[in-house]
Amino acid sequence: MKSRFLLFISVLLFSCGNPSQNNTASAPANSSADWVMTKAIQEKLTPDSIITILKNGNTNFYDFKLTPKNDSMRVRITSDSGQYPMAAVLSCLDSRVPPEHVFDRGIGDLFIARVAGNFANTDILGSLEYACKVSGAKVILVLGHENCGAIKSAIDNVQLGNITAMLRNLKPAVDSTQTTGERTSKNKQFVHDVAVKNIAFTIKKIRTDSQILDAMEKAGKLKIIGGIYDLANGKITFID
Repeated sequence: MKSRFLLFISVLLFSCGNPSQNNTASAPANSSADWVMTKAIQEKLTPDSIITILKNGNTNFYDFKLTPKNDSMRVRITSDSGQYPMAAVLSCLDSRVPPEHVFDRGIGDLFIARVAGNFANTDILGSLEYACKVSGAKVILVLGHENCGAIKSAIDNVQLGNITAMLRNLKPAVDSTQTTGERTSKNKQFVHDVAVKNIAFTIKKIRTDSQILDAMEKAGKLKIIGGIYDLANGKITFID
């Protein structure tokens, strides 16, 4: 009983620690300590260093070595100083793919845009432009996943309410994917290939339809990459 009480006190002290003591002045890519994005850290980071942080964070996730997060401290710091996320993630709506968790990041670290099938339309592009041009994010990651229900529905030409119109955004990836075997959602390789193709098409659309983001990337201020998440083990395969 005494040991449990001491453990409880230790956890309580950690979660209520001084914000200035828990936040670091820099953002080491391999650090196991909790740190919060600030303007100073955001300015020092490069697109490549942010990608390294995301990759290492995903390794922590699928290796069961997540960094303990002091959410109380993060809420106070981000509330007082504003938000300076390092990256924007365009993710599928799927409940099994929580972006902050799979990258081992927390409050104030990432902008998240979510839509079934992780495609880009005018609203998503405007959101990404805000994240990068206005708020300083230096990476856009288009995150798809294996066994995606939206991809399967587009393949099988599902017709249901507003879902029908939404799935039209995924049809170009379906139509341009040349995989042997039947062209239905029962063909796992076909589903995978369409998901990868859809990520590539989304990245291309971001560059083509957003002059702001395209110019930022050409100037070296931004990198736009992709990734596909494996539901079975939590690992992300990055697509540069």
